[in-house]
Formats: sequence, C-alpha cells, structure tokens
Amino acid sequence: MDLVKLHEICDLKNGFAFKSKDYVDSSNTLSCRMSSIRPGGNFDLEHNKRFLPDDFVELYSDYLLEEGDIVIAMTDLAGDPKILGVPTIVRTNGKNLLQNQRVGKLIVKDNSKVHIPFLQYALNRPINKSYYKKFAGGGLQINVGKKEILNNSIPLPPLNTQKKIAAILDEADKLHQLDKQLIEKYDALTQSFFLDMFGDPVANPKGWEHKPLVKITSKIGSGSTPRGGKESYREEGISLIRSLNIYDNKFKYKNLAHISDEQANKLKNVIVEENDVLFNITGASICRSTIVPNDVLPARVNQHVSILRPLINKLNPLFLNHFLISENVKNQLLGVGSGGGAIMQAITKKQLTDLEVIIPPIELQNQFAERVQAIEAQKAQAQQSLQKSEELFNSLLQKAFKGELI
Repeated sequence: MDLVKLHEICDLKNGFAFKSKDYVDSSNTLSCRMSSIRPGGNFDLEHNKRFLPDDFVELYSDYLLEEGDIVIAMTDLAGDPKILGVPTIVRTNGKNLLQNQRVGKLIVKDNSKVHIPFLQYALNRPINKSYYKKFAGGGLQINVGKKEILNNSIPLPPLNTQKKIAAILDEADKLHQLDKQLIEKYDALTQSFFLDMFGDPVANPKGWEHKPLVKITSKIGSGSTPRGGKESYREEGISLIRSLNIYDNKFKYKNLAHISDEQANKLKNVIVEENDVLFNITGASICRSTIVPNDVLPARVNQHVSILRPLINKLNPLFLNHFLISENVKNQLLGVGSGGGAIMQAITKKQLTDLEVIIPPIELQNQFAERVQAIEAQKAQAQQSLQKSEELFNSLLQKAFKGELI
C-alpha cells in the first residue's frame, strides 16, 4: 500500500486562542478544546466543556467547525501522551463549535481521493504515537506544529478501497464502543448507589457527621522518583506506582514501573498496603483515585501520588474512594488544586488533610461496599469482553494497513 505525506492530501488550520475570561456559564456555543478529543479518537463535547458567548460565532466565524470536520490534538503531556496527533471527527450535537488553540483542523484538498473516516483510522494507528513522541523536547509537554503534522505519512489506497476498509473498521468499532458503554453504565450505577445512600457529599443534606481526612486516616503521604529517573527502572522488582497508573476506580497496569530493593528501601515511608486508596495530587491527572490492587504489591508511590490509608473502623476504603471520585467532591478539589498553574496543577498535603469527609455509620458504608463489589464482578466480565473486542479491532486495523483486509 503506497504511502503519502499528509501535506500532499491535506492542509491544516490552527485554532484561536480564546481566553479564560471569554467563557460564560451557558450558551449554545462551545469551545472545541483538546479535552474534546479523547484517547482512541472519540469526540466528547461533554468532557470538561467550556461555553463561549453566542455572538462569538459571527466574530470568529473563520474558526466555526462543522459536522464531520476532522480535528487533531497538537499538544499533550510528554511523559505519557494520550491524545497527541489523535484525529477525531467532529459531532456538533446541534451546538456551535469554535476551534480553540492547539486543536488543528485538517482540510482535505480533494474529496475524490480521500475518505475522511479512513483518514481518521489511518492517523490513529499506534505508529503515529511513536512519530510524535520524537518531538518531545524534555519539557512537561510535547507541542507539534503544522509542519510536523503534515510531514507524517499514511497509507492511501484507492478511494473505493478506503471506503470498504472504513466500513469494516466501523463495524468492529461499534462492538468495541458497546463494551465501553456497558462499563460506563456500571460506573454510573455505582455512583448512583452512592448518591442514593449518602446524598451529595459536599452539601451533606442527610446531615452525616464529618471530619477532616487526617482525623480518619492513619497515613496521608506521597513519595519521590528514584535517582536516575526512568533509566533506573527495572523489568521486575518492587512496583513503583505513578500517576499514569491511577484512573478513577481503575488501575492501569500499562507502564507500571519497577525498582530494586535498594531503591525501595529509600522510599520506606511510602510503602503501599492492602486497601490503600491512591490519589493523584499533581499534573493533568490530578484528583484521580482508586484502590490499590493486591497483585501489584509490594509497592511504593512516586511524588505525584498520595497514599490515603483509612481507619477501617471509621472509613471503608471503597466508600472513601467513591467519595473522592464523586462529581461534587472532585469539582471542589479541582477548585483547590488549580492554583498550581495551567500546566502543573497541585494539591498540597495540607489541603488533603483538611478535606472534610462525611462519615455515615460504618455499617452503612460496608453495605455500600458489598453492593459495589457485586457490580464490580459484573464489570469484570464486561472488561473481558472489551479486551476481546479491542484485540479484534486492533487486529483488523493492522491487517487493513498491511493490505491484508481487502
């Protein structure tokens, strides 16, 4: 399958640098930011959405996006880029969308030669992540420009073949998305149980007792990165849990680091124990929280992750975790944590220790935990199905661009 440079078939238009003071509480006009582009290439307007005044549509008409446009993220975190170079097809959902800075709009030069859904799949191949990673300059972010993006290469078969490939991949992706949606429904069900049983944990309409987190935990603390950084990590050894492993109610094993016994001894103040809640305190993944899985122990944490160890007779770990990931608590914490700046947000240890936590009777917390465990058992089955559908999709994707699918 012939390769072409992207600049041969596309141009790229940069977005506009809207300012934070431009945002309003509500309107029919949204800023299409990098947060709208999700890992894997999904487009999600609801994720961290920001509204702009409706009269901006006329003022900035050059940046108005249309249904079916293809946009691409031009910035990401250097340590673990998830969306850099990832293309997505715009879905307006009846809203006006204005293209923000660091979101590039790809403009196809000749629609008789390029099928946009195929273009999205071609640009979303794993090889692209490797291509963009080489532009990392040692800072916290990778920024790529128009030249770097348009210098990328993609396979480009005849238009009819592009359409057939895209149709097959669309069907495989539907199965994959259904599995993801089922898992999201299980997560939503858990949060619904939490709110039904305990109410809004910030407003506390049920009048539960509440205390600062420090009063109901035996440990709150983060670690550090061993001397030598990534180069000192090992294939096996003591787990070193980093922020990229922590997601809301989920632990990602990919890129789990390991360190030697000697390195681990220098971090003996942050030994992770069974049922510890792990909470991200800095960076773009700030405020993500999960319970450590037993199969990564023994473990330590680095400076971006805090261990929260609840007093079991006061606070069930599952309850604490779902308290932390509930929408209103997360919003409250993000309000606290935004003071560290646009690139590296941070929550200090004092801010964590002072966090007021509702304390329903432990028996009620334990009932909630039992319900959660039952849901998690069903969710585990859905995750197995998701893994199989991902493997199928990736296999078809690989075959498609080797010329083995059509």
